[in-house]
Amino acid sequence: MLDNALIVMALEEECAGLSTRMDVLVTGVGKVNAAMALTKRLAAQPPPALVLNIGTAGGLSVAPGIVVNATRFVQRDMEVTALGFERWQTPFEPAGALENGLRIESLPEVMCGTGDSFEVGGVAAPYEIVDMEAYALAKVAAAFNVTFACLKYISDGASETAAADWRAALNACGDTLSEALETIRRRAKPA
Repeated sequence: MLDNALIVMALEEECAGLSTRMDVLVTGVGKVNAAMALTKRLAAQPPPALVLNIGTAGGLSVAPGIVVNATRFVQRDMEVTALGFERWQTPFEPAGALENGLRIESLPEVMCGTGDSFEVGGVAAPYEIVDMEAYALAKVAAAFNVTFACLKYISDGASETAAADWRAALNACGDTLSEALETIRRRAKPA
């Protein structure tokens, strides 16, 4: 599964050292940076077999310290209910979550709420985790008809201590995500 995969992350610090072993695109933080970087890459080169987004996320109902598999995505900062659209719905696009994340059986499956803010308030929402890039990356991958998968290391509880917890979790994030990728690689190889 990881042969001819493009690993996409916001910051090198989220999985330090991985770029020396795999094809990695570091996009920068936020939906706009993520969408611009992946669009530019997919438009300029032959498409990879898989775009795999990895990085950190806050857990609303998932405990810190584990890797999860996001398969559904919403824009948590899209709010146009005053115009008659559902919360998190992009106007004039279908309602509901974007559901194009590849399911990886060995990991807990979650919905990701992506927004251009660092969540510290512990919100009530239908999604279990929060990040700042996955929705945009999933949408770009769909537009280019490329398979998309998303693995997130839960670095914090998206609470008032999230910023300090996130910084403290960066070293463990890289190690844990690298281990998860190696496990996926081993399972995908024929015996």
